[in-house]
Amino acid sequence: MAKILVVDDNQAVLNFLRIILLQKKKYKVETLQDSTKACEVINNGNFDLLILDMDMPQVTGLDILKHIVSNKIPIKTVVLTGVEDIDLAISAMKLGTYDYMLKPIDEEVLFKAIDSALLEIELHKKEMDPAHHLSLDGLKFKEAFSNIITNDEKMIKIFHIVEKFAQTDNSVLIWGESGSGKELIAEAIHKISSRRDKKFVAVNAGAFAQELFSSEFFGYEKGAFTGASHDKTGFLEEANGGTLFLDEIGELTLPIQVKLLRVLQEEEFYRLGSTRNIKVDVRIIAATNKNLFEEIKKGNFRKDLFFRLNINSINLPPLRERKGDIAFLSNYFLRKFCGKYRKHIIKITDSVMNCLKTYSFPGNVRELMNIINSAIIVESANELRKKSLPGYFLENNNAICQLDEDFMPRSLNDIEKDHISKVLEFTNNNKTKAAEILGISRVNLIAKIKKYNLGHL
Repeated sequence: MAKILVVDDNQAVLNFLRIILLQKKKYKVETLQDSTKACEVINNGNFDLLILDMDMPQVTGLDILKHIVSNKIPIKTVVLTGVEDIDLAISAMKLGTYDYMLKPIDEEVLFKAIDSALLEIELHKKEMDPAHHLSLDGLKFKEAFSNIITNDEKMIKIFHIVEKFAQTDNSVLIWGESGSGKELIAEAIHKISSRRDKKFVAVNAGAFAQELFSSEFFGYEKGAFTGASHDKTGFLEEANGGTLFLDEIGELTLPIQVKLLRVLQEEEFYRLGSTRNIKVDVRIIAATNKNLFEEIKKGNFRKDLFFRLNINSINLPPLRERKGDIAFLSNYFLRKFCGKYRKHIIKITDSVMNCLKTYSFPGNVRELMNIINSAIIVESANELRKKSLPGYFLENNNAICQLDEDFMPRSLNDIEKDHISKVLEFTNNNKTKAAEILGISRVNLIAKIKKYNLGHL
């Protein structure tokens, strides 16, 4: 239920507004006649919306608006005034007033303004607040996905597929670009599976040379080679009974692929330097950022191994195809790293968010995380600014960040300015008709015309 504060020096107005607001049964309402206490109440009240009179003694409506702006208080404001003062309206609009209307109050217009402001708040929260996830109600194992931060419908659909695959014991092949979250999906599969109480062992197959990978993967006996002074358990034995995740499976050399295929077929292997076969019960989850069909054509990947691994297949979309997650993840990482470094950065500026939203992110979520992490370390203000972003990002994204506004994601102010201009043109500059079409008062329209320098006066 939205919290609304009404500040007016006229008790009769306060009583009227309180009654009509409470009748809707969807708002919590507080009223305040003494404007000298308004700033303190706003600071501590966690209100969503402020309905504000402008002409008050001692502390005026403008004073309160300036306090809200200077302290970056997240509250929408609807101004009510008994004076048709265009300059005052313009000043209020410049200070971020959501709507401006004259007394006596038109209830229908007021409630339209309130509902519109509250809807904008809700949409903003859904985009910016990691607490507002898409519904996971259809999932049986929600906790398995707790480490995956997303608000994207495609990802939620993938979670449903993951649940089905996880409850079998089949091998799974996860396709996706580097940094897209393949290991997190593999961990979710393990958490849901019947092997959840056993080990999950993650190995980056591309990080080892052929000789080293054999010894690390299969283990070795003492004396198997120079320097082998003791027996060593390999990744396979370590994961026995559990799950072995092999990332970047496309990097494995053909000789290693042959040995891995034997493990999948026979469920046994030999340590280096040993002639004794070891039985193993392990589920293999593999991942790749390569096109394995192309690798098979080139002779770099065995077709029989591919079909053994690809019993179940999951395709993860890159971050550039999950545009809604960019703001969502950015704010999640902002909070995470502000906590880690004890920084008090309350927001990401619009210019930074525009740059992030128009970037292709070849490194996907991992790259976004690193960008925010780096920027927070160097940022000295209470908001994350463009100059704090890593140099490589600005250089590679500079052309996009400097594009003309017509080619960038547009702010609500830009959209409103353009719409008002078109309506005025449609009405041949008849402000009364234009105000009716726009659903705002004539004085509010004139204030917006001045604010945006539309030149229609």
